[in-house]
Amino acid sequence: MKQKQLLLLQAELALMDKATEHLRFSYQRCQALENKENYTFDELEHFESLTSRFARLSDLIIQKMFRLIDQLDLEEQGTVRDHINRAEKKGLISSAETFVDIRELRNLIVHEYDPTAMVTIFNAVMPLCPALFNAIERIHRYTQSRFIVT
Repeated sequence: MKQKQLLLLQAELALMDKATEHLRFSYQRCQALENKENYTFDELEHFESLTSRFARLSDLIIQKMFRLIDQLDLEEQGTVRDHINRAEKKGLISSAETFVDIRELRNLIVHEYDPTAMVTIFNAVMPLCPALFNAIERIHRYTQSRFIVT
């Protein structure tokens, strides 16, 4: 592998790790807020942070890491669905369908302008966060074993 590609992979892994750290913080803070009937403005702001960080990390994983790993593995470029399916075959994720759901939810988050929808989106994001965290661990294992990234 070329040194330039290895440096790019290391940089993307570092970005992904930082985004993961931010999402974990929001996820842990929001776990205490689940199943309430009414939310304060501060709590709704926590939801906003969580959903924004969820969307950002899912983009980093799907749009950058999956594509870069496919490129390094000399795979054909393709659709987002192609990258997700190959990620499942490589063991980067446990379920392609879950990551299709994550991608659809990400699109909803980015294009949702109704502030009253935040609680509904929050309730959809919370159960999907562990799939992102699991993918991070799998991506690290894969890149370390395949590309000898430290």
